[in-house]
Amino acid sequence: MAADFKDAIAKGYTFSGESIQLGAAMKDGAVVDGAIVRVPLAMMNRHGLVAGATGTGKTKTLQLMAEQLSAQGVPVFLADLKGDLSGIAAPGESSPKVLERAKAVGVTFQPAAFPAEFVGLSGKNGVPLRATVSSFGPLLLARAFQLNETQQSVLAMVFKLCDDQKLLLLDLADLKAVLQYLSGEGAGELAAYGGLSKATVGVLLRKIVEMEQQGADRFFGEPEFEVQDLLRVDPSGKGIVTLLELDDIQDRPALFSTFLMWLLASLYRELPEVGDVAKPKLVFFFDEAHFLFEDATKAFLSEVEQTVRMIRSKGVGVFFVTQNPKDVPDDVLAQLGNRVQHALRAFTPDDEKALKAAANTFPRSEFYDIPKTILSLGIGEALVTVLSERGTPTPVAATRMIPPSSLMAPIPPAERERRIQQSPLMAEYGKPVDRESAREMLAARAQAPGAAPAAGKATAGRGRAAEPAPNMAEAVGKAINSPLGRAVGRELVRGLFGVLGVSTGTRRRRSF
Repeated sequence: MAADFKDAIAKGYTFSGESIQLGAAMKDGAVVDGAIVRVPLAMMNRHGLVAGATGTGKTKTLQLMAEQLSAQGVPVFLADLKGDLSGIAAPGESSPKVLERAKAVGVTFQPAAFPAEFVGLSGKNGVPLRATVSSFGPLLLARAFQLNETQQSVLAMVFKLCDDQKLLLLDLADLKAVLQYLSGEGAGELAAYGGLSKATVGVLLRKIVEMEQQGADRFFGEPEFEVQDLLRVDPSGKGIVTLLELDDIQDRPALFSTFLMWLLASLYRELPEVGDVAKPKLVFFFDEAHFLFEDATKAFLSEVEQTVRMIRSKGVGVFFVTQNPKDVPDDVLAQLGNRVQHALRAFTPDDEKALKAAANTFPRSEFYDIPKTILSLGIGEALVTVLSERGTPTPVAATRMIPPSSLMAPIPPAERERRIQQSPLMAEYGKPVDRESAREMLAARAQAPGAAPAAGKATAGRGRAAEPAPNMAEAVGKAINSPLGRAVGRELVRGLFGVLGVSTGTRRRRSF
C-alpha cells in the first residue's frame, strides 16, 4: 500500500513545466520520503482556496506560496490583516524546529528575503492607496456603505445623473455635495431618473459621515492607484510582493473587502486577454474572504462570480483565504480548482456540518478518510489537491508544508516605515491631490444661477492644474491611439461593478 501511495503521488504531482513546492505527502501521520506535492505554475491562474481554522498555519502557507511565486518572477498581492506577513521582506531565521521540518520534507532551509512593497488604505502603515468615488461605482460603494437594494438603486441613479452632467465624483465630499444639491435646489433634475426622497438622502448622508469617521475620506480621492503597479518585478527578476497592510483598519471589513474587489475588477478591466500562459501575470490572495460575501446582495454576488470566472483569461490567479469553504458561495467555490485545506475542528453540530461540507469539496481518495484526515491535521499540515497541467485534479494528499525561507514574524515597525518612505510608489501616491470636481462645480452654479451646467470643464484645482474631461469624440480618438484600446472601455462603458464613471482625466496609459 505504501508503494502504491508513493507511486500515485509521484505520478499525480510530477509536471513537465515549472511548479512551486508545497511540501511532502504524509500517510498515517508520517512523511513519505520523496512524495513531493507541487502546484504547476501554469495552473496558478485557475484560482484556489486556502482554508482552515484559526491557528492551523494558513498565514505561513500564504507566505510560502508568495515567496515561491516571487522567486519565479510572478508578482503577488497579499492582504495582510495582522502585519504577520511583513517578514517576507527579510530573511528567515534558523531554529531547531525549522531545521527539523525542512529535513522531514526533504528540503534544505536557506534563509531568503523577497522584494516587497507596503501599501495601505489609511496611509499610516503603507503607501496610501486611493480610488475615486466615480471609479468605485455605485455597486461597490453600496457594498462598502452596506446599503439595501433600494438604497443601492438610488445611488446608481445619482451616479447616472453625475455621468450625464459630467460632475466628477472624486471624493466623499463630492458625493455629499451632490446629494445635498439634489435634495434641495436641484431636486427637479432627478425627475427624469425617478426622483429621490429626502429620507433616502438622509440615509446616504449618514453613511458618508460614518465612513468619514472611520477614515475612509483618506481612501477616496486622487491620485488614484493604478493596478498595473501590482505587476512589477525587481532588477533580479523576482516578482514584487505587494502587501496591503490592514492591521490599523481590520475592524472595518466592509471597506477593505470591497476595496479588494475593486482591485480585482480594475485588473479585469485594465489587462489585455492573454489566454493560457506559462505562468500567471499576478497571483492575488484574498484574505478573510468571508467578509466579502456576508449579507451581500444577489447583484453583488453575481458580479463577484463573473469577475472571478473571467479574470483567468487576463493571466490573474485568485486565491480566496478563509476558515471554511462554506464561507464562499457555491458559484465561486466551483471555480477554485486548487485546494489547500488546513485542519478544521468539530466542537458543535454546526462545526460537524461544516466539516462534512469541506470534505465533500475534495475528490474521492482511496488512501484517506477525508473527514477524519481534516480533523487530524496538525499545525502546518494541509489536505491538498490541485489541477494538473492537463487540468484534471491531482490525487488528494495530506501534506506537511515546507517552512518559508523568509522571516516568520513581522519586521520591526521602524524598518517597515523606512521601506515605505524609500518606495518608488511613495513619490507617485504619497501626496493627495484635491482638484476641481462636483463640489466646486455645484458651488459655481450656485454663484452664477444663470449659467449653463458645467459639462466636465475643469479649471485649476486646489492641488494642481486640472485636466478637462474628454468629450465623446476625444474619447474615441484616445481609444484608437491608446495601447490595446483600453481607453474605449474606460471612457465610454461602465464596466464590472460599475467601476467606470465620469472620466477623471488622470488615468495613465500603459502597454504591457
